[in-house]
Amino acid sequence: MAATDGGAGGAGMPQDQKTTDDQYAAVVPGDGGTRASDRERDAVVQRVQDAFAEGRLDDAEFDERSRAALTARTHSDLDALLADLPAASSAPGPAAALPGPGRFAVALKSSVRRAGRWRVPERYTTVVYKGGGWLDLRAAELSGPVTTFLAVAYKSRVTILVPPNVRVEMTGLGVS
Repeated sequence: MAATDGGAGGAGMPQDQKTTDDQYAAVVPGDGGTRASDRERDAVVQRVQDAFAEGRLDDAEFDERSRAALTARTHSDLDALLADLPAASSAPGPAAALPGPGRFAVALKSSVRRAGRWRVPERYTTVVYKGGGWLDLRAAELSGPVTTFLAVAYKSRVTILVPPNVRVEMTGLGVS
């Protein structure tokens, strides 16, 4: 024999046969029990990625939180993943977009130096006059499958370091 509910919503109706409205009546928007959408899951994954890039999370915690965000069912599941992280910045979307990588560098009696993590465009030009150039690509992020450098050096030297196993095709011209 099935249990019945004497309440107004399902008077005399077995609990396992209540209407859909009765089953979800306890879920109130904003209480954390509502279902999360794909867009909300993606936003949490993006915040977790930002926290990882800022050094707030280690590799293992980043992996764990990313998986949990992608499989979260409710807002409370998502909120728990962000509880110990700072709130997202409230900057407007278009203004928050970072500019593309610089494509041109000039040094007049000084130097051009790019090293560490930096984003390299598909075409990069550097001009050095009576100075030095140092372009280190070992930790750089290349924008495309082929990257072209044009280095012009007058009474100068430009050094370009590439990571192992990178194919380099080089041409040059020397004038004295």
